[in-house]
Amino acid sequence: MPEIFSLEYPQSLGIYDNYVDAQKAVDYLSDNEFPVQNCLIVGTELRQVERVTGRLTWSRVLLAGAASGAWLGLLIGVLLSIFTDSKSFAATVLFGLSFGVIFGLVSGAMGYAATRGQRDFSSVQKVVATKYEVLVEHKHLATGQELLAKMPGQKVDL
Repeated sequence: MPEIFSLEYPQSLGIYDNYVDAQKAVDYLSDNEFPVQNCLIVGTELRQVERVTGRLTWSRVLLAGAASGAWLGLLIGVLLSIFTDSKSFAATVLFGLSFGVIFGLVSGAMGYAATRGQRDFSSVQKVVATKYEVLVEHKHLATGQELLAKMPGQKVDL
């Protein structure tokens, strides 16, 4: 881990239920001239969340494959057309687009067929923290605790 993400003997100033509260605590410390360059906000108790966005069918898979392939083919066609004469510009772009659609259809179909019906849905995934801990170098712990004790509306687990 790079040096910027490490502290010398880190100590906990507090544990917060959300990032906004941890950020407010560090901002309060900063407003009160605390050396915040000696702080870290660390997300803890990580969990993976998966949001199901829809049902996958052959038609959706092929349509999505064709659409993504079309974009790739269009990009390749335009790039190749730079190196051709102006008369064949449209033909080169059209060839790239057609090739991309076919490539997208085939790759989408192969990927979906490989799942053999084990994953007939689309989703997005994200790793989230359930707690956020503010850490500080040990030599600044007492000062940080004193300041945070004076913070209005302070809710912190120690």
